[in-house]
Amino acid sequence: MAKSLPLRSEVPVEDTWDLRSLFSSEEEFYQALSALEEHANSFQQQYSGKVADASSIIEALTAYAALYEKLVPLSTYASLVLSTDQTDDAAQMLSSKFGSVAAKISSKLAFLNSELLALPEEMLQQAMNESEEFKVYLEKLIRKKQYQLHPEVEKTLAAYSPTFSAPYGLYNTTKMVDMKFDDFEVNGKNHPLSYVSFEGDWEAEPNVELRRAAFNAFSAKLKDYQHTTAKTYDMQLQTEKTTSDLRGYDSIFDYLLFNQEVDQSLYNRQIDLIMKELAPHMRKYAKLLQDVHGLGKMTFADLKISLDPSYEPEITVEESKKYINEALAIMGPDYLEMVDRSYSERWIDFAQNTGKSTGAFCSSPYGDHPYILISWTGRMNEVFVLAHELGHAGHFYNANREQNVFNARPSLYFIEAPSTMNEMLVANHLLESSNDPQFKRWVISSIVARTYYHNFVTHLLEAAYQRKVYERIDAGQSVNAGILNNLKRGVLEEFWGDAVEITPGAELTWMRQPHYYMGLYPYTYSAGLTISTQVSKRILKEGQPAVDDWIEVLKAGGTKTPVELAKMGGVDITTEQPLRDTIAYIGELVDELVKLTEEIKVK
Repeated sequence: MAKSLPLRSEVPVEDTWDLRSLFSSEEEFYQALSALEEHANSFQQQYSGKVADASSIIEALTAYAALYEKLVPLSTYASLVLSTDQTDDAAQMLSSKFGSVAAKISSKLAFLNSELLALPEEMLQQAMNESEEFKVYLEKLIRKKQYQLHPEVEKTLAAYSPTFSAPYGLYNTTKMVDMKFDDFEVNGKNHPLSYVSFEGDWEAEPNVELRRAAFNAFSAKLKDYQHTTAKTYDMQLQTEKTTSDLRGYDSIFDYLLFNQEVDQSLYNRQIDLIMKELAPHMRKYAKLLQDVHGLGKMTFADLKISLDPSYEPEITVEESKKYINEALAIMGPDYLEMVDRSYSERWIDFAQNTGKSTGAFCSSPYGDHPYILISWTGRMNEVFVLAHELGHAGHFYNANREQNVFNARPSLYFIEAPSTMNEMLVANHLLESSNDPQFKRWVISSIVARTYYHNFVTHLLEAAYQRKVYERIDAGQSVNAGILNNLKRGVLEEFWGDAVEITPGAELTWMRQPHYYMGLYPYTYSAGLTISTQVSKRILKEGQPAVDDWIEVLKAGGTKTPVELAKMGGVDITTEQPLRDTIAYIGELVDELVKLTEEIKVK
């Protein structure tokens, strides 16, 4: 169990990532930022009002891509420095400085899209015919034409971009800087509590008294900040609604799904089917946890416990490499080289420290290697977490090398497919490595409790709640803490029924998720895992041909829609079948856990 978290300055350097391939120092960062501002001025002077034919379109976009490539490492560095210690004054100032300069640059560059869209569409088509490199960029730009505002309005909106992103910054400041957790007491003994220790340790604590006491103490602190956090979130929502209305979208859902290149049918299907058809399987799983642990009642605070906590081994960072390499070997030597470099070249930040962002993420800047943030607690399930983030890394490691800076990033709808694919590969590898019933149960329970619970339950329930929030906002209403608490509690009660007691504090889990500041993101986890489940089955059945297809999907980046990318991998997401098959597969896993538990009891 993690003790009180150290300061960032106190953690071993080998547990931290090395950002020097971005910038060797803050001084170099500020110099590059100043140079980029001058570059933007020059670009504006050179091309504003002078893009008039196909050749000048291609010339301007070539110069724009070169400029944008210089912006990416600056943005990444500012974000990553702050993410490892949001209490650091210098990191706060650096991030703020980047935000203000980036807004100025964005405002100066806003003319380009406006002027391109003012040209006859035939001219844009001619540029696409003459330059395959910018075909996707121009196609996507033409799609946006009906929602484009007057050039001066676009310029003004770009200048205000830091203000529009301010709610997310306020959320993180409240969560990671202002919110301080006191120790909690159980049977006369004090225990340290923090965001990281709760989500990394206490939620899965086998001792029911400690676990529930930690949940109560954590929830009590969240409650102290519920009104500020709700107001911050409402600011985000109202900004999105205003933008949606100004640009002429039919609904806020159409606005937020536009860049995902999917319509509301795919969005709603993901939420509706899982809420209805997965719930019975997960209630059976909750009942199994209750029986195995001998709990008089199953509460929301008990849902993250391991089915067999005595069997789950601890694992070091060094030991994790073996599991990762063996599980992902099927992806080929180039992919494994990327994995090896992520360890040896310190692409990964493993440290636990005060002020560090919660959860895990992968940032993959164009022109550089990926960076992964994780707070390593030593639990075996973190092999799945790391494999997940390496899935994002492998995706952009391939896409960034194959595509230009505009074409590398796919739709948000697809973004979680490569990451969850790696979790499935780890699970499949572990299942093949032993026939021991207890080990097999541990692996399957890890798939259910980590991979599917996280992506098909935690994030999907967030999506169901988020849809109810946006329905209010789209109707011209607002939200406060009381409304958000009621909406969240209602979704939890609908899904878990009478299998789980939704105890006080469960309704506050909406405060824990930064994804709400990223549009309609939570549902995409289940969408991605639906695709990766089906492709992983193909890989088990067909082997190398399926792997080869998947590598081509990764390389395609954002040059195709989610439907097209899934089809390349052999999955048709225009129908309900892949989702229904995946839900049925989860049901089979839960049934297998029940069966294995009975076998182990008999022994």
